[in-house]
Amino acid sequence: MSSTHTAGATAPTRARRRPAPGQATGRGRSTGSSPAPDRPTTAPPSPIAALDPADWPDLSDVVTEDDQPVDNIFSEKQQRLLTETLYSSWPGPGDGRPFLALANVGLFFAVGRPPLVPDMMLSVDVSAPDEVWTKAHRSYFVWVYGKPPDVVIEVVSNDEGGEDGRKLAEYARIGIPHYVIFDPERHLGPELLRVYRLEGGVYQRAADGRLPRLGLSLDLWSGAYEQVQETWLRWFDAEGRPLPTGAERAQAAESDAARTKRAAAADVADAAGLAAAAASRAALAEGRAADAEARAAALAERLRSLGVDPETP
Repeated sequence: MSSTHTAGATAPTRARRRPAPGQATGRGRSTGSSPAPDRPTTAPPSPIAALDPADWPDLSDVVTEDDQPVDNIFSEKQQRLLTETLYSSWPGPGDGRPFLALANVGLFFAVGRPPLVPDMMLSVDVSAPDEVWTKAHRSYFVWVYGKPPDVVIEVVSNDEGGEDGRKLAEYARIGIPHYVIFDPERHLGPELLRVYRLEGGVYQRAADGRLPRLGLSLDLWSGAYEQVQETWLRWFDAEGRPLPTGAERAQAAESDAARTKRAAAADVADAAGLAAAAASRAALAEGRAADAEARAAALAERLRSLGVDPETP
């Protein structure tokens, strides 16, 4: 869905290249971590400059939330799966660079134009603002963050959204490097997943969902998420492993703790068994010693009865 409201201000006449709130500084500087070998350590420069707050357009007439509901329960869960796993399990694109993952938030790309509202977007080298209730921080304003998102994802719920037409052209014009269409009910055709990469200002179909510059990939995954068994769109790491959700991480931690507890209990049981075996061997040896002593005493008494002093050498 997208808002039909527009900004009432004209475009500012100058753009100062000072960091705006939420914009990362020192991009690409090494902090000791090693990036994946198949991606550069810095993002390509964006032609868009972040505006100084003094140059931000008047947003008083802009509607950032129109209170429209999400399409359906599946879409709501799918959006959360795509954002929550990044914050639960992804350290970012490397070198300590931050990122911002949003679902169902307005993408304002030009003054005086209505926003697009992708189901999910990922933008690296930017951070969430400290004051999220400020009007300029309630949506993703490109002139505030200084760059478009790096990935935009649309989850198709009907054949009227224009995901493979109008939005495809709009996202390319904005300059978003990766555009992904997930069509779980095949409204647009037989394909469940389409991945596009921006080349020369035009989207080209990609053979797969790999995003090497980010060290991530997107692919389909069948399984249960929040008690719903379905085919989902998920993030995968550079080694092809799905990024775990927070619940999956907690379950894995519980399983590890249970395994550790069982191993510790087994070690205690083994130690107790070894101790019991050692005590049994000691008791047996003690019994044998007592038997030997008794036999020696009986022999000595027998010798004495025969007139032989057993103590005489």
